[in-house]
Amino acid sequence: MDLGLLQSSMAKQQSITSLPRSPEDDRRARMVKYSIAMGIRLVCIFACFLVQGYWVIIPVIGAVVLPYIAVVLANVRNSRAPVAVPPEQLSLPAANDRREDRS
Repeated sequence: MDLGLLQSSMAKQQSITSLPRSPEDDRRARMVKYSIAMGIRLVCIFACFLVQGYWVIIPVIGAVVLPYIAVVLANVRNSRAPVAVPPEQLSLPAANDRREDRS
C-alpha cells in the first residue's frame, strides 16, 4: 500500500457540517411528523360524525389512509447528503491592520 495515500487519508479532517443529524434529533422530527398526521386523522374521525351525505367520504378516506402515510413518514430517515462547506468559504477575510502611530 502506498504510504503517501495512507497518510493523506489519515490527515483528512472531518467537518462538523459534514456530520449527519443526531439520532435524537432525527427521532424527534419523525415523532412530530407522526403526531401531526395522527392529529389530522383524529380530526377526520370527528368530522365523520359531523358531515352528512356523500361528503362523509372525504373524512372517511382521510381516517383510513392517514395511518399508512403517518407510518411511512415516521420511518423515513433523513437521506439528504450533508453539505460540507470548505473552511476557506466559512472564514472571514483578514482585516487590514492599519494601526498608525497615533502619538
